[in-house]
Amino acid sequence: MLHLRLIVPTGRTDEVVRLVERSVGATHLVLMPGAALDPAGDVVTCDVAREAVDDVIAALRGLGIDRSGAIAMEDTELTLSAHADRAEKEAPGEGVDAVLWEKLADATHEESTFSATYLAFLSVATMLAACGVMLDNAVLIVGAMAVGPEFGPLAGISTALVRRAPRLVWRSLWTLMGGFAVAMTVTAGFAWLMDSLGLFTTSMIEADRPNTSFIWQPDWMSLVVALLAGIAGTLSLTSAKSGALIGVAISVTTVPAAANAAVAFSYQDLSQTLGSAGQLMANLGGIVLAGTLTLLLQKALWALHLRRTRSA
Repeated sequence: MLHLRLIVPTGRTDEVVRLVERSVGATHLVLMPGAALDPAGDVVTCDVAREAVDDVIAALRGLGIDRSGAIAMEDTELTLSAHADRAEKEAPGEGVDAVLWEKLADATHEESTFSATYLAFLSVATMLAACGVMLDNAVLIVGAMAVGPEFGPLAGISTALVRRAPRLVWRSLWTLMGGFAVAMTVTAGFAWLMDSLGLFTTSMIEADRPNTSFIWQPDWMSLVVALLAGIAGTLSLTSAKSGALIGVAISVTTVPAAANAAVAFSYQDLSQTLGSAGQLMANLGGIVLAGTLTLLLQKALWALHLRRTRSA
């Protein structure tokens, strides 16, 4: 169950209460008159089955409660109630299959912010990957991929395309491309510093490096892996399975490819630079394409399921 906390202008409270009472999948309705101070109004709380909460929030936004008051939602990990069991049974579909579009949009909007923290994580991940490719160390590569935060703006682009939100598309695209530009510039400087200290050498960049050479040698399997990762990552976000998202993070070579491109460029190795850039673009494009198609399919299947349920 998901818990909704609403701040409602006093004159709209009866309307909101009736809306919640009529909503399939809603229960545990509580009214606290005059409890809210800023903004002033009444506080209404209720629990809603996951598969029904999107409709309830859409109806509340239709009443303008998000503008005149507030709508807050949180996950209740455990609810022991016969009323809750009955509400979940009455709600159409399975909660795990429902996409919470408002929550997804909010999460991807936050993850697509071009912030100092985002740049720091991406830069550190790229420098760590640079050490991995120069040492031909797969463990460091995996660690760098897990640290990289780039899936956030990639998911933001997919979500924005499905919801037809051009502002979020450009915001996510700017965060993604601008972030990689900064991280790769920092990594090129890092490579220069490591070379001056004798820790990176030309012979290292020219070595065969069998454990990591795939990073600058993209092929059709690179695209296949990116597509599968995009599907898995999107499903992990819509079903709130963060553990699966970690698995996605270590399955694609976006950060290592960016790192190798930066290091190879610093050593004027054009072949590796172009190959790594191709690997990077294949991964980014494949993840966005797969994520967008996955969300469209989830949206279509859920709409079809609701039509069948309501006509039954």
